[in-house]
Amino acid sequence: MAFNLNAYPVSYRARYSAKTKTWPEEYLEKPHKKPEEEANLGEAEAVALADSRNFYADMPLVSYTSQYGLSCFEGLKALPQKDGGLAIFRPGRNANRFYNSMKGLCMPPFPEDLFLKAVIEVVKRNAALGFRPAYNPAWEKDSFINADSVYIRPFTHSEGGIGVNISSAPYIIMVATTVSSYFSAGTPAAVVTERIRATPKGTGWIKAASNYVISALAKHEAHEQGFVECIFLDATERKYIEEGSSCNAFFYLKSGELVTPELGDTILPGITRSSIIELAKDKNIKVSERKISIDEVMSEGKEFFLSGTAAGATPITELSYKGKKAVFNGGKVGDLTADIRDTLKGIQYGTLPDAKGWLVKV
Repeated sequence: MAFNLNAYPVSYRARYSAKTKTWPEEYLEKPHKKPEEEANLGEAEAVALADSRNFYADMPLVSYTSQYGLSCFEGLKALPQKDGGLAIFRPGRNANRFYNSMKGLCMPPFPEDLFLKAVIEVVKRNAALGFRPAYNPAWEKDSFINADSVYIRPFTHSEGGIGVNISSAPYIIMVATTVSSYFSAGTPAAVVTERIRATPKGTGWIKAASNYVISALAKHEAHEQGFVECIFLDATERKYIEEGSSCNAFFYLKSGELVTPELGDTILPGITRSSIIELAKDKNIKVSERKISIDEVMSEGKEFFLSGTAAGATPITELSYKGKKAVFNGGKVGDLTADIRDTLKGIQYGTLPDAKGWLVKV
């Protein structure tokens, strides 16, 4: 079960009031049955129930969001713990990035303390109704590659509007659903796309909805060619690697250096990215945040993996560029990639100690 539009019944909504400079809040409980009853619904009934949770009839259809893609969002997970509980991974970092994204889009930013409280409460209220995955010890056998978690999606939606403009009275919505493996089965191969994801002085550093249009097109094209992912190069020189379709990239070189593209205004500051940098340094790996060219990766790359909330640390064993193909670690998952992935997942699911205090219990 990857992403699907089957939201849990409880969602959160707030809207900025310019008059009071506050965010009046509400929790909305949409129609639902018991989780086991919903699991046994026929297709038509299941679709109707999912639709009833996805529609908000009292919000504007014609808006700066629907017309121009003026919106930003976050993605974070609450993970079932080995002890039976639930814990959210580094939500404070998401709160900060969401705040900065809204500022970057000239919206009144959503306070970080309200973000944290709402994220925890959405997970807690849905769990109280039975909407949460239970920990399954079988997940440990494949390093949690196919493990379930609660995916929380906070996002903005603007007030009504039809002329090109910014949003001064945005809504904040938070929904949750169950997700598992992000990438489809098959050879974990990627291809360098000719498309450009972000340009200098643009919104590449913001988790803006509009950024993902190009990503969706490029990833669709990659899938049609038989690849699981696409990789973007920089817009200016067209030779430096930047990101995947919705994830950051790491390259372990033959020299023993682990490289990830340096942050700038074209690259999203990933929370999993920063976590992996910390974990690798703890393992005495030389980590560099710098420009890395496609030529260097093709000739000097030993291992290659992608990072993100959904991706975790996903190995890529092949990369194609202009008809040439690089195969990493003989087409097998590399030792460092596996170690980083297993350490990250172990902390997230509670099989390894959370020495860094990254988990917030629900």
